Amino acid sequence: MARIQIITIVVCLSFLFYISRLIIKGKLREEYSIVWCICTIILIVFSFWRNGLAIMSKMFGVYEPPNLIFTACIFAILLYLLHLSVVASKLHKQNKQMAQDIALLKQKLHKL
Repeated sequence: MARIQIITIVVCLSFLFYISRLIIKGKLREEYSIVWCICTIILIVFSFWRNGLAIMSKMFGVYEPPNLIFTACIFAILLYLLHLSVVASKLHKQNKQMAQDIALLKQKLHKL
């Protein structure tokens, strides 16, 4: 096993451990940690399976294996940004509703 493989595996396992600690401490929600865990597990798989990236790039019709990594990362980032946009929109709607409810409660309180 090459040195870079060992380094990659150790770093990825450390990252998974760090993610689990953030979840336990309540600093990271489980729904957001799934993306990080999946990406890290994929990196671990390709760290053990050296020819895997070349096989996957041939399967998808990508000429250079590193281009597959960049394409997959860009796609994952776009999906994650879309998810965060949906969450932010939902929170904005809930915030607006809550502000309106508070205003109505204040109005009722002043009438009393």
